[in-house]
Amino acid sequence: MPEAFMFDLPAYFTRIGYTGPREPTLAVLRALQLQHMIAVPTENLDVLLGHPIGIDLATLEQKLVHERRGGYCFEQNTLFGAVLRALGFFVTPLLARVRWQVPADHRTGLTHMVLRVEIEGRGWLVDVGMGGVGATAPLALDTEAEQSTPHELRRLLHKSGVTLHQMRSGTEWLDVYEFTQNEPVPMDFELSNWYSCTHPKAFFVNNLVVTRVERDRRVIIYNCDFTYRYPDGRAETKNIESPEELLALLAEHFGLHFPAGTCFGKSGTAWPV
Repeated sequence: MPEAFMFDLPAYFTRIGYTGPREPTLAVLRALQLQHMIAVPTENLDVLLGHPIGIDLATLEQKLVHERRGGYCFEQNTLFGAVLRALGFFVTPLLARVRWQVPADHRTGLTHMVLRVEIEGRGWLVDVGMGGVGATAPLALDTEAEQSTPHELRRLLHKSGVTLHQMRSGTEWLDVYEFTQNEPVPMDFELSNWYSCTHPKAFFVNNLVVTRVERDRRVIIYNCDFTYRYPDGRAETKNIESPEELLALLAEHFGLHFPAGTCFGKSGTAWPV
């Protein structure tokens, strides 16, 4: 990111509807993380439209702040990390391996970005870009105890230098992702982002994903399904029956507006198909 770029903090705060304190405290971090996840959807629609995904600050500010779009982890957490640094937080970006709904014996790539934030000598895991299963509050990195969030319970398990992030769903603990605290170099994020938005087998190239947090539930579009999911694990799902219904849901529930006839999918085919 060019150091000369001046990030527009007032515009960001307007974007997420935040009017609270701006000191580098845990209370401010908690409030910003939740408000960001309520206001800014996680989505990969530009990938399906064949648009390049830039992760420089100027591009991110234009897309997520001024155009009021969303993005996936590399966009969301790069932007959020810049906001936190501007407020005086010490932030370290990290790479993670997604474990959500992945068989235990299957090794995944470093395709997810998270943040480590230091506050008064204590490290916190912060992530505003994990879509439908991201934690909605910072998680203390120095404990394996259960941690509450505005939504589901969480815990971080540590073994052999690897930290496993888990979410409680009903009576089960489900793996979300794993990571080490070794700091990558900037090119690592560029490569992981490039893979995530261009490789023929990448998750975001082959699936339509749009999610947003509300105070008491999550709102999720995954391919042809529209779902409300609640912290206790309950879910209400309906099928999206046409491209026109998809566009209407994007506008109503996520504030994402596209021209009539917009098609998401390879070679301009309609989604859902």
